[in-house]
Amino acid sequence: MTFAKISQVAHYAPSQVISNQDLSERMDTSDEWIASRTGIRKRHISQSESTSDLATEVARRLLEKSSLQADQLDFIFVATISPDSMMPSTAARVQAKIGASKAFVFDLTAACSGFVFALATAEKFIRSGQYKRGIVIGSETLSKVIDWEDRTTAVLFGDGAGGVLLEASEQQTFLAESLFSDGSRGEVLQSSSVGLSSPYSDKEEDKKYLSMDGRAVFDFAIRDVAKSIKNMLADAPVPVEEIDYFLLHQANDRILDKMAKKIGVDREKLPANMMEYGNTSAASIPILLSECVDQGLIKLDGSQTILLSGFGGGLTWGSLLVTI
Repeated sequence: MTFAKISQVAHYAPSQVISNQDLSERMDTSDEWIASRTGIRKRHISQSESTSDLATEVARRLLEKSSLQADQLDFIFVATISPDSMMPSTAARVQAKIGASKAFVFDLTAACSGFVFALATAEKFIRSGQYKRGIVIGSETLSKVIDWEDRTTAVLFGDGAGGVLLEASEQQTFLAESLFSDGSRGEVLQSSSVGLSSPYSDKEEDKKYLSMDGRAVFDFAIRDVAKSIKNMLADAPVPVEEIDYFLLHQANDRILDKMAKKIGVDREKLPANMMEYGNTSAASIPILLSECVDQGLIKLDGSQTILLSGFGGGLTWGSLLVTI
């Protein structure tokens, strides 16, 4: 039987870094106000690179690290809520830029859960036995959908991309999965609404900027996401105490504190990097995973078990338990 494994990781972020102090010069905020409430101290903001540019750099790094050629890829999936365009997809642009002529590609839109949803999808393609390897990327330029006059959202988000190379394996490494959506609560976190504009329709205004009910999102994460993780782990083949790291979506450091208590694990098992990147939506988990590998926390030698969990707009939330 064929299984899938994560064999390589990579990340990339724009070189321009905007600190909390920089934001305080544009709006009524301060480093202390932002950091104490979110843990965020800076974020990377693109000057000229698009979502597909960030994703392409991740794809190139994955190929370089694995000594593969682009035409050896069977698929490219990109999770994003800030695509260059609706058509062609961001994944199609990446395919063209790296020359992955044999890959089929598509974008997946599930906001901050996007990478987890895309990775779960990719694992099924490889497990079918028809495909041997592919790339899954989370990439965002959220700076283009932020109202930079609105301090309730502008201080939270950043740009970046991360991804993994997924390959066929004889060993089962995806151990448990839990995916959820609740569209009835979608209005608490939304972005980029396109209104009707034909000569035969009533005109509607586009709503470009991201809007969020912060308290509702915070409560959702602590209640629904924590519960789903506990339920998944109750039936998982690995005891909670044997899970090496919990890589959760990087939205707010206070959420991680509370999630650790809810799940019943040491906070040290929940690494964080939102202080350096802010909330990068679909890119946050793969960026964190790649940094954990760079720092030696995660070995990529098949000896560790990690939990990946995303949650956000849609509403969507989902977790994967993976040997890596």
